[in-house]
Amino acid sequence: MKLSLPRSVLILAVLGLAVASVQIGWLFNRDMALATTRAAQGGVLLPTRCGPIEYQEAGTGVPLLVAHGSGGGHDQGMAFAGTLARHGIRVIAMSRFGYLGTPMPADASAAAQADAHVCLLDALGIGRAAVMGGSAGGPSALQMAIRHPDRVSALILLVPLAYKPADQADSAPPMPAWVEALMMRLIGSDFLFWVALHVARDQVIKLVLATPPELLATASPQERARVNAMLDNILPVSTRAQGLRSDSSVGKALAPSPLESVHMPTLIVSSRDDGYGTYASAQYTASRIAGAKFVGFDRGGHVWVGHDDEVIAEILRLFNLPVRP
Repeated sequence: MKLSLPRSVLILAVLGLAVASVQIGWLFNRDMALATTRAAQGGVLLPTRCGPIEYQEAGTGVPLLVAHGSGGGHDQGMAFAGTLARHGIRVIAMSRFGYLGTPMPADASAAAQADAHVCLLDALGIGRAAVMGGSAGGPSALQMAIRHPDRVSALILLVPLAYKPADQADSAPPMPAWVEALMMRLIGSDFLFWVALHVARDQVIKLVLATPPELLATASPQERARVNAMLDNILPVSTRAQGLRSDSSVGKALAPSPLESVHMPTLIVSSRDDGYGTYASAQYTASRIAGAKFVGFDRGGHVWVGHDDEVIAEILRLFNLPVRP
């Protein structure tokens, strides 16, 4: 007996859905295996008096400790700062609390993280180093400069999560509660984040990277590759989820710091169209640190699209190193 058309269509639809599910599962598992392998490359878990800290390093010369941003790890820090290793800088990229191999302690405050930065330097036998904090790595980098000035030779804050007084105008509207909840849900699941990268990539760039996606349309191939790699390399997000949640808590508890006590060479960078609103707080921070240099871009978003070479050049100038192509 022939199947009726509606029943035939239903069976074909079910079969198609089953095949698609198998294919999606295979692609997801493949990409996750690659992401897990990539995130582990170069990482070393080092015992310190503050507990184990994961790090990797490259280059020789001026020591530079890199504190990555949200969704990162030693891999994110090295992806950006690794370029500096070719210019006479010893790059030490670490995983902050709750990221990749570095465990989450009971106290994950910016001050505790700053102390852990010093513990890492001690374990590596490094007396003084420059410290660079990107985005959510900014609070601990700043606290390290304040709490341990004798251990910090220079301070670099890139699109930093930082305090500013309420009477200072915002450079971006506060994130609505529902958007924050959506983002935390998204970055709390490997599968949801993976799906979002494939079906709504521009929205993820806008939401998670806080960067206008249209900037990538006119960016160079190298810049597009850099930003897309930064986004893809958030996977596996499950190994970064504790750190992400901690960063959210730290960001909500920002308080005034004695910025006038910071006397080392300081560079602070941000973009006016950063969706996280770091421009205003970065300007304020720079205005309170004697001699700090503020570099502000009108466009570039949270990941300074189109300005990577300029940022690298500014860092080299801070260290009095030659700027080479």
